[in-house]
Amino acid sequence: MVERSDWVMLGGGDLLVRSVDGDDQAWDEDLDAFEIVWEGEQIGRIELLRTAEGDGDLVWTVVPEYAAVGVAERALRLVVDWAVGAPLPDGSESLRSPGLARVEARVPDSDREAVRSAIRAGLRKEGIERGALVRPGRREDVVVLARVADDPAPDSREGFIGLLNSTLPTKRVIAQGVLRDESGRILLCELTYKAEWDLPGGVVDPSESPAACVVREVAEELGLGVTVHGLLAVNWLPPWRGWSDAVEFIFDLGVVDADEVARATLQRREIRATHFVGDGQWAGHVAPYNERLLDFLTTHAGPTAYLEDSRPVGEVR
Repeated sequence: MVERSDWVMLGGGDLLVRSVDGDDQAWDEDLDAFEIVWEGEQIGRIELLRTAEGDGDLVWTVVPEYAAVGVAERALRLVVDWAVGAPLPDGSESLRSPGLARVEARVPDSDREAVRSAIRAGLRKEGIERGALVRPGRREDVVVLARVADDPAPDSREGFIGLLNSTLPTKRVIAQGVLRDESGRILLCELTYKAEWDLPGGVVDPSESPAACVVREVAEELGLGVTVHGLLAVNWLPPWRGWSDAVEFIFDLGVVDADEVARATLQRREIRATHFVGDGQWAGHVAPYNERLLDFLTTHAGPTAYLEDSRPVGEVR
């Protein structure tokens, strides 16, 4: 039986979320079960399974015709606030809160309405578990969402930005540099992990600028100190050989003494050798998109170009 001291009623007005009746067989010492009542009608249920580590697993169901009208997200927000000990709205009655450190929901990726409800209730999207949900005859991806007790309130500026950051798409950013010798040849790197040669550079780290990245990568991989003299091109790369799409920044790194490069200490786990190549000599050594890029750069004198798949946008096909 659920004692009066364990009773929880959240919300007020048109929406109430309250503990299930004490005779409900689902209730036990580790499970908090609630019914969702909207305008006097019970339309759903929420369950919070508490773990010994101080976390909670959240599941819910709502009558289908109410799933898209915002009731589920309001009800979930009330339960999550209560679970982590956040302030409750007027009209709520609760003599206890479990004070959980983390509340997590695992939602089928195909149930977009449930994912949206969880996010609007203040749970941040953390990732995808591939094939984690077993259904008859198939497996399905699961979205993992969670709120941690010390997250800023979802309706605060910091909390809203945190939620939005967790859901916005991410795209790889690559920074590479054109480094020439005294005769104008371009430096290419022969790599250990793929057959094609490439310009020096690499993937930009979080909170790192593309310009800072190319300087860092050249120092780490080639042992050379370089200076960025300008931006030659921004190039959007479509998906290729299993890689997702990316945006690359191609910087002018000026002129370097070929003898200095010959004496450089290479990062052997990534760079097998370096080569200065003249116009057209890269054919057969670089990927097709880089061949187009290098051909373009040999005749482009500025200003900064915008390319897609290494072609000026007017030539994209």
